[in-house]
Amino acid sequence: MLRRTAMNAHTPITSALPFAVPSSRWDDEVAGRLSPAELLLYRSNLLGSDLTVTNFGGGNTSAKLEEVDPLNGEKVEVLWVKGSGGDIGSMKLDGFATLYQAKLLGLEAHYSGPDDDDKMVGFLPHCTFNLNGRAASIDTPLHSLLPFAHVDHVHPDAIIALAASSGGEAATQEIWGGRIGWLPWKRPGYTLGVMLRDYVKANPHVEGVMLAGHGIICWADSAKACYEHTVQLIADAANYLNARLGSAPAFGGQKVAPNPDRAAIAADLMPRLRGFMTGARQKLGHFSDDAEALEFTGSADFERLAALGTSCPDHFLRTKIAPLTLDPARLQDDAYLAQKVADYREMYAAYYERCKRGNSPAMRDSNPVVVLVPGVGRITFATDKTTARLAGEFYGNAINVMRGAEAIGDYIALDEQEAFDIEYWLLEEAKLQRMPAPKPLVGKIALVTGGAGGIGAASAARLLREGACVVLADRAADAVEEVRAGFARQFGKDVVRAAVCDVTDEAQVQAAIDVAAREFGGLDILVANAGIASSAPIEETTIELWNRNYDVLAQGYFLTARAAWPLMKRMKDQGGSSVVFIGSKNGVAAATNASAYASAKAAANHLARCLALEGAPHGIRVNTVNPDAVIKGSKIWDGDWRKERAGAHGIDSGKELEEHYRQRSMLKRDVLPEDIAEAVYFLGSDMSAKSTGNMINVDAGNAQAFTR
Repeated sequence: MLRRTAMNAHTPITSALPFAVPSSRWDDEVAGRLSPAELLLYRSNLLGSDLTVTNFGGGNTSAKLEEVDPLNGEKVEVLWVKGSGGDIGSMKLDGFATLYQAKLLGLEAHYSGPDDDDKMVGFLPHCTFNLNGRAASIDTPLHSLLPFAHVDHVHPDAIIALAASSGGEAATQEIWGGRIGWLPWKRPGYTLGVMLRDYVKANPHVEGVMLAGHGIICWADSAKACYEHTVQLIADAANYLNARLGSAPAFGGQKVAPNPDRAAIAADLMPRLRGFMTGARQKLGHFSDDAEALEFTGSADFERLAALGTSCPDHFLRTKIAPLTLDPARLQDDAYLAQKVADYREMYAAYYERCKRGNSPAMRDSNPVVVLVPGVGRITFATDKTTARLAGEFYGNAINVMRGAEAIGDYIALDEQEAFDIEYWLLEEAKLQRMPAPKPLVGKIALVTGGAGGIGAASAARLLREGACVVLADRAADAVEEVRAGFARQFGKDVVRAAVCDVTDEAQVQAAIDVAAREFGGLDILVANAGIASSAPIEETTIELWNRNYDVLAQGYFLTARAAWPLMKRMKDQGGSSVVFIGSKNGVAAATNASAYASAKAAANHLARCLALEGAPHGIRVNTVNPDAVIKGSKIWDGDWRKERAGAHGIDSGKELEEHYRQRSMLKRDVLPEDIAEAVYFLGSDMSAKSTGNMINVDAGNAQAFTR
C-alpha cells in the first residue's frame, strides 16, 4: 500500500493488513489560526496527503463560503471547489475554482437530460466568482447541487473495492446500516449531480453515498466534522475488508514465486520493450517490485483479473483498457516481445474501432502503459517519468481494489464502452489539447559520468532543464549524492538518479548503465566526461601516471561507450541516440609537460571517430566537445593540475593563471562549465540529428586547436 506520511511525499509502506486504516490528523491548534478558505485548504491537504484516503490527483473537496461580491459589495454564497487537475494533497488556495452558488443552482434551467452533460460543462465558466482563472472540474455539480456546507468526494482503495464488487451494495448496507446510500454507476457530470441530489432528498437520513465504480461522497456542517467523517468512513470500509480477507492467500494463492534476480531482469527487459514501442516520442519506464505487484502477478487468478482492466475512472485514465502480460520464461526472446507489443497495439486499435463514436477524437498512442511479469513485478511506460511512476502507483491501487472486491463478491471492471467514452471524452480531449508543448528532451534518458564535477554537473543541469531524465555517475559517493539531491529539489526527484561509478571498473560501469535501464527504461544520451588531469615532463612521467591517464581518459570512455551500446542500438527506430565525449584542446593541440594527459585525450578523440563509423548504422551519433581552460567551477583545477600548469607556463597559479588563459584565447574570454554544457545539449538533442564524427571546440578560440 502507499501512504503519504507527509504532505507532498509518497512513501511506500508495508502493512500487516491488506488495507491500511486511516485515523484523524486534524490539529485544532493549527486549524484555529485559519480563515474559512484556509480551513478548506487544510482539510484538503490532510486528505490528499494520505494515500490511504485518496489517490494522487484524485478526489475533490468543497465548501460554500460567504464572500463579498466585488461588483456590488454585497455578501454572496460562493462555492469553493477543487479545480480541474491538480492534487488535493499539494494544492494551494489558487487550486480552487470559485463560483457563485446561486448561478450554479440556476444552471438546471438549461438541463434537459443526460445528453446535456457536456453542454452543462460549458456553462460553468459563466458562474465564475471574482474572475478566478482556475477551471471548474467535471465534478462541480456533485458539490453545488448538494445543500451541505462542506462536501468531500474521495476514492481510496478500500472504498473502491466496495464500489467495484458485485457484493458492494450489500456490504455497504452491512457496514453502515443504511447511513450510507448507494447509486449505480454513472459517468461524472451534471446528470450524476442531479441523481445524487435527488437521492439525498429522497433519503434525508443518509450521511453519504457510495458511487458505484468510483468512490464515496459525504458531507458535514464544518470543515473538521467533514474531514473526520470522511476518514472514519474509510476506516470502516478498511476494517470490514480486512476482517473478511483474514490471513488467507489472496488471488487464489501463489503460482509463481518472486524471482530473486528480478531487478536485473527488469534492467535487461525494459530497454528491449521500450525499443519496440513505436510513436512520435520515446517512452520512459518505471519498475516496481513491491509486495502487491509480486503477489498479484504471481497468483493463480492473475491472468483472469488482469484481463478485466481497472474499475475506477482515475485508475483507468492512467493505465489504459488492460495491461500487457508477459510469460517470464520467454523474456529473452526478442521476437516474442516484439510480437506481444504489436499484438497489444492491434488489440487497442480494435477496441478503438469497436467503441468509437461519430465525433470521437483520433486514436491516441496504442502502446501498453502497464506491463506485468510474474515473479518480476510491474513495469509502466509513459512519455515522462512522473506519469510512468503514477501509472504504476494507480495500478497498485487497482490491485488492492481487486483484492478487496473479490473478498466480498466478484470484481467488476469498467464496461468497455463506458471506459472508451471516458478515455475519448471530448472534454478530456480538450484538456489534453490545452497542455503546453513538451520540452525538447522529454522522453530522453541521459547518463553523465563525472557527474559531480563542474562540467558534468553543468551538463546534467542543462539536459534536465530541457526535460531529460539523468543518471549522475561519479566515483565520489558523497559528492554525487549532494549534486543529485540538489537537482531533485530543483527539477523533481523523479528525473534524476545517482550511481557510484569508477569508470575504470568494468563492473561499476555496467552497474551505472543498469541504473539507467532499470530506473528510466534505457539510454539515449551518454556524456563521457569523467576525467583527471596531470602535468609532468616526459622524464618525470611515471608508468603509474601514464596508465592512470589512459585508464580514465581512454579506457574509461571505451568502457562506458561499450556498456551503453546495446541499449542505444535498440533506439534506432525511435529517433536514435547520441554519445558525447568531453575531450580537450590538448587532444588536438600539443601541450608542454602533458604528454600522458594530452595523448590519452587524443586517443579518446579518435575513439569517438571510430565509434561514429560503427554507430551510424544503428542510429548512434558520436561527437566530441573540446574545452580549454575551464577553470572556474571545475574540480580538476582545484588541485595539483592548477599548480602544474602554472609551473609549465612559468606563472603564478592564482589569478595570473586565469588571466593567462583568457589572454591566450582569440576572444579573450573565460570558458565556463555552462559553456561546455551548451555544446553537450546541442550534440545530445535532435538539433544535431544529422551530425556525427564531429568535434566542437569550446575554447574561446585557439588557432592551434582548429580541426583539420
